[in-house]
This record gives sequence, C-alpha cells and structure tokens, in this order.
Amino acid sequence: MSYLQAFVIALVQGVTELFPISSLGHSVLLPAWIGGSWQTLVTQSSQANSESSFYLSYIVALHCGTALALMWFFRSDWARVIRGFLRSLRRSLRQRRLAVADTDERLAWMIAFATIPVGLTGVALEHTFRTLFAKPVAAGIFLFVNGLILAGAEILSRSRARRAHPEAVSEANPAPIMAAARQIHVEASVPAATGRPHSHRKTTGGRARSEMDAARQSDRRIAGLSYLDAVVIGGFQIAALLAGISRSGITMAGGLWRGLSHEDSARFAFLLATPVILAAGVLKVPSLLGPSGAHIHGQVVLGVVVTTVSAYLSVRFLVRWFQTRTLTPFAVYCLVVGALSIAHFWS
Repeated sequence: MSYLQAFVIALVQGVTELFPISSLGHSVLLPAWIGGSWQTLVTQSSQANSESSFYLSYIVALHCGTALALMWFFRSDWARVIRGFLRSLRRSLRQRRLAVADTDERLAWMIAFATIPVGLTGVALEHTFRTLFAKPVAAGIFLFVNGLILAGAEILSRSRARRAHPEAVSEANPAPIMAAARQIHVEASVPAATGRPHSHRKTTGGRARSEMDAARQSDRRIAGLSYLDAVVIGGFQIAALLAGISRSGITMAGGLWRGLSHEDSARFAFLLATPVILAAGVLKVPSLLGPSGAHIHGQVVLGVVVTTVSAYLSVRFLVRWFQTRTLTPFAVYCLVVGALSIAHFWS
C-alpha cells in the first residue's frame, strides 16, 4: 500500500464512517472503481482470511481515529455519561438492583445495554462477514439496500409527523416536520426546556452554555426511550458488518422508527457507535503489529491522523445538518451509487 493509497482510503474512511453511506462499502468500491493496483487491495482482502489481510486490518484500525474524533467532539457528554455510570453502578451494587437517578445515569446504561448485541456478534462473526462480503458487487447491493433503509426511515418519520401535527406539515420545507417529530415521544416525559437551544448569544461562553443546554435536552429526549428500544436500536449496528450498510445510517433509521427526531437520532447514533468503533480499532492493532502489517506502519500512522481530522470535521458538520435536514440526500446517493456499482461489477 502506497502513502497515496493510505491517505485517500483514510480520508474516505473518516468521512463515510459517520456519514450514513457506509465506510466499509466505500473502502471496497472505491479501489475497485479505480482499478489497477488499487483493485488488488480489494481482491487480496476477499481471498485472504481477515488476519492475513493487511488492507482489512488497515481500514479497521482506522476506526481508532474515528473513535478519537467522536470522543473529543462529545468529550463533555462522555464525561457526564461516565460519571453517571459510575454513580449508578455503585448504587446498584449496594442495592443489588439497577438504580438510576438521573438522565446521565439512564443514558449510560442505555449505551451499555445497546452495545452488547453488536459487541458479541462482532467478536464472533466480524472476520467472517468482512471477508465473505468484501466484494464490489456485494458492496454495491448492500449500499443500494442501505439507500432503501434510509428512504424508508424518512417515509416513516414524515408519516408519523403528519399524524401527530398535520398543521405543521409542508412538503417544500421539512423543518416543521422535523420539529413536530422531535416532540412525538417526549411531550409527556421531558421537563420544559430551561434554555434556548439555538440561542444567538454573541459571546463564546454564551454559545457554549447554549450548546450544553441543547445537549442536555437532547439527552432527556433520548432517555425517554425504553431500555428495550435502546437495545433494538443498538442491535441494528450488527448489519454494519456487511460492506455497504452504514452503521450511523441504520442506527439513525432505528431512532427515527422509535420516534426520535433526526437531531436526536444522529446524536444517539454517534454515542452508540463510539465504544463499538473504538473496540474494533483497538482489537485490530495487534494484527498490524504482526505479518499483516509489515512495511505499512508509516501508512497506518498517516491514516489514523487523516481519519481523526476528517471524522471530526464530519461529525461537526452532521450534527448541524440534522438539526434542520434529513437523510434523503444520503438515501439518493446510496441508491444511485449502489445501482451503478451493481451494473458495473455484476459479471
């Protein structure tokens, strides 16, 4: 793998891991579309087992960069969630039952429970799925399916918003629909807002407080879900083991299905993805230190840096995007690119 290939793949990984368009699918399709020595990366990966495939080891190890970007962007949130988890854990051990006292504690347990299904499945089947389906035509098919999932989630979200607030619906402007959807499952359970989420305060401190208020309000809305809802939504991440199915996309679809808004679904998806992505990357590091990573250590360092920066910029963009916009453009992209890839590689 050349440094140019390492740079391009890392850049694509950092963007597509968080955009709902599948990083693994693009890591398979992009080299195949370019051809030549790039296509060899994919061919070698689909023929070797995952432990001997340096390319699969490389793209999974890049998850460390994505996880670092997510942890830094949501650092204040993770600090609250971890403190809440430790408080609740100590209380639960004393009382010998699950004891939850506030939103941070409940959200911490929701993330923990939701991570179990994909964690167990990933340990057992990650190698099999990544090698068996790391082929361009399979990636094209699953990318097309990913587009259908995103489109279906949008149709469901709009339908729910129309039933709940018919007076707010406007086909030309999705913002009122999204605002209505945000209230569907939380109006009875969420306390009144204590701040203005989108305040136009001029000072940096004022903006920071406004963002913190908005984050806490979003956490309250997410915590309005049941633990079973969290497990089901987190379990959807299992499908992301298939090249072409987006982790963030299918998790957001699950959040919309359970009544969350686009903004809250994206936030929950990114929080759920962080421990899974970090674990996947860390577990792959030993492979890169062995035979599969020989002679590409410099490329790995470059790749992790590029992925970290691009993933940070991506999550910053997407958090703002989903405040007022939908999954529809990403659905269209997946349908078009997936269809073209199927037609091109089917033989």
